[in-house]
Amino acid sequence: MKGLIGQKVGMTRIFDESGNHVPVTVLRAGPCVVLQVRDEERDGYSAVQLGYIEDGVRPESVNKPMAGHLAKAGAPAVRMIREFPMGGEDEPQLGDRVTVESFEGVDKVDVTGTTKGRGFQGVMKRHGFKGGGAAHGSMFHRAPGSVGQASWPSRTFKGKRLPGQMGNKRDTQQALRVVKVDLERHLILVKGSVPGAPNSYVTIRPAVRG
Repeated sequence: MKGLIGQKVGMTRIFDESGNHVPVTVLRAGPCVVLQVRDEERDGYSAVQLGYIEDGVRPESVNKPMAGHLAKAGAPAVRMIREFPMGGEDEPQLGDRVTVESFEGVDKVDVTGTTKGRGFQGVMKRHGFKGGGAAHGSMFHRAPGSVGQASWPSRTFKGKRLPGQMGNKRDTQQALRVVKVDLERHLILVKGSVPGAPNSYVTIRPAVRG
């Protein structure tokens, strides 16, 4: 299995064997249940559909089509479903449980989540613009400045950094070092920060580079 669904618990710090301070993010990774297996002949690609098992998900909150889909795998009600590429020779079966044990021996992971929404923001907060002078006679403090050209080409180029919606976007932190794996509590501790607020959903995959 090349991935797992989880939740961001929060950040803390630990000290390694040498006494160095290491900031870590605690991720609850799984357990997940196999809901569907894709294969080349039927679907055109190989993948596994996982559902994230968590407390507090009532069966009444699942609609009838999803309830039938879960019943085929004998799975409980889930709130988050994702597909991951399948690798290896052993093909999983419907209803199999996938835990954080699959990440034992993995040194680095990629974590994908949804960043915190900051609403509508200006260019200084959204893009880190320096801004104008702060003196009383400046008359130019937090404005973006010129955004277009003269008579040619007489338009604003696509991708120009302007005020707008900040955050609430899908983001991936790559090659985060795995500091510790707690099998009993289904936890992975990774060095550094990951996108999203506490209790938000994330997907965890072995790092593709680094």
